[in-house]
Amino acid sequence: MSGFLENILAHKKEEIALARKQNSMEALRDRAMFSLPRRSFRAALSGKAPSFIAEVKKASPSKGVIRESFDHKEIAGQYVRGGAHALSVLTDEEFFQGSLSYLEDLRNRVHVPLLRKDFIVDSYQLLETRAFGADAVLLIAAALDSHHLAELYAEAHELGLDCLVEIHSERELDSVAGIREGIIGVNNRDLSTFHTDIETSFRLRPFLPGDAITVSESGINAASDVRALAKCGYQAVLVGEMLMKSEKPQETLRHLIAESLSS
Repeated sequence: MSGFLENILAHKKEEIALARKQNSMEALRDRAMFSLPRRSFRAALSGKAPSFIAEVKKASPSKGVIRESFDHKEIAGQYVRGGAHALSVLTDEEFFQGSLSYLEDLRNRVHVPLLRKDFIVDSYQLLETRAFGADAVLLIAAALDSHHLAELYAEAHELGLDCLVEIHSERELDSVAGIREGIIGVNNRDLSTFHTDIETSFRLRPFLPGDAITVSESGINAASDVRALAKCGYQAVLVGEMLMKSEKPQETLRHLIAESLSS
């Protein structure tokens, strides 16, 4: 694990400890029970490939602020109108300038499923995810040992959450070997160096479970990338910075989808 990722996870544990003092597990569990019915993230990605997950992300540790003029509600609306099948919502505050409140804000504004994208290391965060209205949660293999990942995966499903399990390298393949009918993401960005290489997706695809829905994440900048990934066997792509840098995300996404589907 890189020093940078270790710093993120250490800070995340501090955040969780503080959050527990403000909202107990019992309070979150009660809130989750009365949250709106979950929408299937898996079903949203199960149609004719490729499906598109558009990301609501203001900043990143490597790029700093990506979009100065940031209105998560407006951006999400543009994504949906542009044809997004699901939304990925950054909720980490310290490193990505996101917020858990974004999930709650968007839950009643869009009809597509919401993925909470954060560094999930504790059951408490899963309850948060359900209570604030997300339909799915990201689990990062690089941040969890295989036993802990399996525990959180099972707990998430008990809460009615779909899981996108993310890997980046061959050594993390064991973490997803036992996942059946799951959703597996290959992150083309190395979390230790933040170097992005789309070839990562092509290299790892043959080793992913055949019955999983597969998602290529990061570094997707053109329709030719999407077509190549779909031909390789990916059912979905997650696109963030390309859209966040656009002055007109709705038109950019619509054009990307149309071009990706053309022969």
